[in-house]
Amino acid sequence: MFSVLVFPLFSAVRPLTSIMKESGLKQIRLRNTFFALILAGSLISGCTNTEEPRMESAPQPVPVTAMTVEARDVPVTVEFVGKTVSSRRVEIRSRVEGFLESREYKEGSLVKEGEVMFQMDRKPFEAQLQAARAELAQQQARLVNAESNLTRIRPLAEKNAVAKRELDDALGVYRSSAAAVEAAQAKVVQAELNLGYTTIRSPVTGISSFATQQEGAYVGLGSSLLTYVARIDPIWIEFSVSENQILQGRAEEAAERIRMPDGGDFDVEVVLADGSIYPETGRITFTDASLSETTGTFLLRAELPNPMRGNRRDDQLRPGQFVRVRLKGALRPNAILLPQRAVQQGAGGSFVWVIDMEGKAEFRPVSIGNWYGDEWFIDQGLEGGESVVVDGALKLRAGASVTITEPGSEKGTVEKDRQQEG
Repeated sequence: MFSVLVFPLFSAVRPLTSIMKESGLKQIRLRNTFFALILAGSLISGCTNTEEPRMESAPQPVPVTAMTVEARDVPVTVEFVGKTVSSRRVEIRSRVEGFLESREYKEGSLVKEGEVMFQMDRKPFEAQLQAARAELAQQQARLVNAESNLTRIRPLAEKNAVAKRELDDALGVYRSSAAAVEAAQAKVVQAELNLGYTTIRSPVTGISSFATQQEGAYVGLGSSLLTYVARIDPIWIEFSVSENQILQGRAEEAAERIRMPDGGDFDVEVVLADGSIYPETGRITFTDASLSETTGTFLLRAELPNPMRGNRRDDQLRPGQFVRVRLKGALRPNAILLPQRAVQQGAGGSFVWVIDMEGKAEFRPVSIGNWYGDEWFIDQGLEGGESVVVDGALKLRAGASVTITEPGSEKGTVEKDRQQEG
């Protein structure tokens, strides 16, 4: 009974569900059709309302800083490493044997010419001087007697009152006595010298060294060295020049790329270890004639004043210091200089950017020489009057238009453009 009642109900519901499904499908189809129509309309509209293509803007000139190169005579400075040397290093030695009585100087101090440095024991030498003087007096007395005898005999010999032999004997005694007097005088002089040698003085003005002998020591011939004194005013500076440097200088002089001073009279400037310039300048006074077999260099020596300024000896150069020696006086005629940042490096070598008459960048290979401060010597590739890019070269290409700005303005222009883009 239950099934009889329910089955007709399901039978009635099934058609209704089918109807609803068919209605939903129709709605979906209508909606898809609507969207298709809209899409087709937009496509048609896009085909009918076409826009014209945009025109590309012309490239803007590249802001750069530039300089006009000028050919001019530029002083050339050559630098070497040198060492200070005493212009006269004197060995202080004892000339006599004896006991060292005292040391009269302070080790390492400045001693003046004639200043007493050591004192030997004088007593033995004073005694030798007295003995020599006594002997001289004795020989002088004998000479007086011989002279009196000769004076007496000579007239008699002229009158043949005495034999000629007596005259000869008297003359021989006189001459022997005179020679003995000269020998005695020489001994006196030697004794006086020896006595003077007991006071040992400095022969030059200079810086003293340490004493090798102390008071009370016996100074003999094998231990006569007492100390050293080094003259430092003037002072010498020795440095070496290689053979290649000399040949290169000759080649540049022959090619008229450099002009040496007359007679090779260079000004010598000294740079100290802290980079300061020594206030005195000097001249080259010696050039070795032969090449060193061990180093392959020529030795040169410069001499310059080294006075003590005020009471400060520490301002003076001392022997053994390493310094830089700058030779000034040469000129590079009609030279062209460029800042180092203006010269670029590429696969083919060095190059610069030149601004032509139309204001466009031109690639230009160049041959560079030595440094001059923070600049390069340009040996080939540029002529005076040309305009060369200094800053902003990294943005350039051949034929690019440029605009010359003041130094520092290029950076400001770039930053302004970036702000506008942001």
